[in-house]
Amino acid sequence: MKRILLYLSVALALAGCTTKEDFVLFHETNISEPNAEKQVIDLTSVAKYEYKIQPHDRISITMYNHPELGTTSAASQRQDTTGVLVDANGYVRLPLVKNVHVAGLSQRAAQQKIEKAYSAFLEDAELYLEVLNKRAYILGEVRKPGEVMLFNEKTTLLQLLAKAGDLTDSANRHAIVILKNRYNKVYTETVDLTGTNSIKLANLMIYPNDIVYVAPNDIKSINVGISETNPGLQLIGNIIQPAVQVKYLND
Repeated sequence: MKRILLYLSVALALAGCTTKEDFVLFHETNISEPNAEKQVIDLTSVAKYEYKIQPHDRISITMYNHPELGTTSAASQRQDTTGVLVDANGYVRLPLVKNVHVAGLSQRAAQQKIEKAYSAFLEDAELYLEVLNKRAYILGEVRKPGEVMLFNEKTTLLQLLAKAGDLTDSANRHAIVILKNRYNKVYTETVDLTGTNSIKLANLMIYPNDIVYVAPNDIKSINVGISETNPGLQLIGNIIQPAVQVKYLND
């Protein structure tokens, strides 16, 4: 009996064995060392990205000289959170000009198109347009999974992880999956935040509707298995304990 308990204890100890590298980001770059050399990462080669309005987006319109025609006014101190809905066919319905097709256009192009439509009725049709629902999503082994507002239209992977409260202890830092929604296609990329290229990858840009998934490490599956079997082990222990006590007293 003692031998069985010893084997179980050793197995549990080995199952929970981890190393420092399992928790430290960028550990192959040595940037955390006191005498690490300064590194400069060139990010100027990042491709230019411009968000395209999609059906079911909500857009905010500020009419500078005719605030009654917009969804908000320049003088208002409150942020427009509702805007106006782009319908399933890509049209937005506005006063005077009625239906204007904006799906597939950048914010600037849509702004110019609506200004042109209003110029048929107004001499000073000047407006500002912004998409309100630009978000990225982060799932898996982070402390606060969910959607993250992108007020600046984009953010870096490291900033997104920071907004999600950082990785959990069960996160696989070698396998962070990014699903990129580009032109009605989804591209996938797996990022290793421990390798020699991890500093540049941490500054990888995340754009609206991108999804970041942090996979669990192997230790989590072991721990989950242990937690699932623990009630059964406790039951067996409760059954065996009286017999062990009786044998001990008899001896």
